[in-house]
Amino acid sequence: MNNKRIAFLGAGNMAEAIISGFIQSGKLNAEQITVTNRSNNERLSELKDKYGIEAVTKDQLDYKTIDIFILAMKPKDIDGVLEDLHGKITADQLLISVLAGISTSYMEDGLNDRQRVIRVMPNTSSMIQESATAVSPGKFVDMDQLKMAKELMNCIGEAYLIDEDMMDIYTGIAGSGPAYFYKLMEHMEEAGHEAGMDRELARKIGAQTLYGAAKMIMDQEETPAELRRNITSPNGTTAAGLDALDKFGGGKAIEEAVKSAASRSKELSKLSKEPVKL
Repeated sequence: MNNKRIAFLGAGNMAEAIISGFIQSGKLNAEQITVTNRSNNERLSELKDKYGIEAVTKDQLDYKTIDIFILAMKPKDIDGVLEDLHGKITADQLLISVLAGISTSYMEDGLNDRQRVIRVMPNTSSMIQESATAVSPGKFVDMDQLKMAKELMNCIGEAYLIDEDMMDIYTGIAGSGPAYFYKLMEHMEEAGHEAGMDRELARKIGAQTLYGAAKMIMDQEETPAELRRNITSPNGTTAAGLDALDKFGGGKAIEEAVKSAASRSKELSKLSKEPVKL
């Protein structure tokens, strides 16, 4: 990655999260990164001051010098961006898109012949280099480019190669997943507070508990179901808690949350295939 120049088209929260992860990883330096948007100079100045990167408006960007473009604007702006890029970039320049619901084929059709496009989906944990990031290549991407994209995404966590038709369920699990954990944490914290525990202490205890449980899943070979059974004694405290979860729809509610988020992702994806603004 030492000689690659990367331009972010879009300066929103996800762009910042990825930029932060790239720089914190130590595998890219600020001089390699440019961020641009259409006109928000205040936001560009903020990112430039915070990370030491180059920040320019889209009219100031020298497209020929960029090796990798990362599309990180709002999905509704995709048609305008494809129009801007058409004729200004070559098929050898790689496009990595973080846009939800925008397929690789849609972007390929709006660009040059045989344009290299890779779709990635990080989640918000990219800010702390702990994202679970899906990576799905378009039909013109070669193995070296795919390897490079995975290497980039590994700077912000763990990258997983998936088929593009699995992007919706990925969104349901990983894209929306942090919110499920935060919701769980809200209720664990509230239960501790109602019992008289200091709210901040309850929050820290709950967070460390969830972090440790997740780490056990990552580090050990047992499935989540096996790990759950290992710590659930008949008629014990954990069994009582799990019974309450089942009574109030806990496990099923989580499954339905994932399915609902995936379904909404699919709906948005269908909308984005129409050449209109969302």
